[in-house]
Amino acid sequence: MASETRLLKAVVLSLFLTRTGLRSALLACAAPTGTAATSGDQRRAVDLDGLARELGRLPAKLAVKRDACRDQAARFLEKARADGLTPLAWDDPIFPPQLTAIHDPPAVLWLRGDRAVLERPAVAIVGSRKASPYAVTVTEQLAGDLSRHGITVVSGLARGVDAAAHRGAITGPGSTVAVVGSGVDVIYPSEHAPLAERIADEAGGAVVSELPPGALPLRHHFPRRNRLISGLSHGVVVVEAAARSGSLITARCAAEQGRDVMAVPGNVLSGRSRGSHALIRDGARIIETVDDILEELRIPPTASDPASPATRSADGRRFREASDPLLRLMDPGEPYSVDDLVERSGLESVVLLRKLTDLEIEGRIFRAGGGWFVRGMLT
Repeated sequence: MASETRLLKAVVLSLFLTRTGLRSALLACAAPTGTAATSGDQRRAVDLDGLARELGRLPAKLAVKRDACRDQAARFLEKARADGLTPLAWDDPIFPPQLTAIHDPPAVLWLRGDRAVLERPAVAIVGSRKASPYAVTVTEQLAGDLSRHGITVVSGLARGVDAAAHRGAITGPGSTVAVVGSGVDVIYPSEHAPLAERIADEAGGAVVSELPPGALPLRHHFPRRNRLISGLSHGVVVVEAAARSGSLITARCAAEQGRDVMAVPGNVLSGRSRGSHALIRDGARIIETVDDILEELRIPPTASDPASPATRSADGRRFREASDPLLRLMDPGEPYSVDDLVERSGLESVVLLRKLTDLEIEGRIFRAGGGWFVRGMLT
């Protein structure tokens, strides 16, 4: 009962302390004597009972809002129980420890999926929503390799690089965490609902948010969402970020939180990677393979279990590739036109198109627009 009461208090705080000035003032009043919130576990500087006392002394106008938040909190907890969602209060022993060290940890983290995934070493991969075939392929490869080393891949479930990171991660024995800028029961973009369901219900991962169930994906939610992506991770890898990319907000949060910032170099002619290249100029580690990430984060490589489903699946993909003459002619991530492939393969265009359609249905190649075809790295 006591834990339920404290959880209710935490949810009330998460709903009430949305105004920065009010939050700062109340946290200052509720800080126990002799504590500091400058480093380490930031929760040590917050006394939930002290905050409750301060909330009880609010002026009448704010007290009305406080009472409304308490009613809302009770409804949200009831909805969470009905929908199988897990709310984690910031003073809960199983609250992600890496989040407790950031400057502004959420009072509550709402979770759909397996909370055990939050206990493993994690690396964030973020980047362009309008990702090039190159960026998608590199992201899937890095995420898949991290997963095969038992590392959780964290991203934001957005189009482009984020989605590729989640897809790549669930091909391995590790899994992935999708941090969303809405309630965990409101998936944005809507076409990623099947991916979110697969992450939470089949792949041993989780969809998480500091926003309560039913919260809409409003524009101002996403910058705060980004601090959680970096906060849950040991380091952040940026793939194909333009000069004004939202991914740079995540990179900035990572730097402020003391996380490692890494970047994948891109095509200097397209302009798609100017933000990534700026990070590299500022000292971000250049990432080409998963070994670069492991070295930067000082994580020892872990050999894949040859008997694991993921390893058998990878072996099967290599066998299918070796037995398919058309795939052998296509370098991963490189776009090819039908004319290119006709010339390389010697096949008639009708036969080639039929073959390309079959490979696309199998998920081993995909269309890059403008009549170009790209072989995926992990297919």
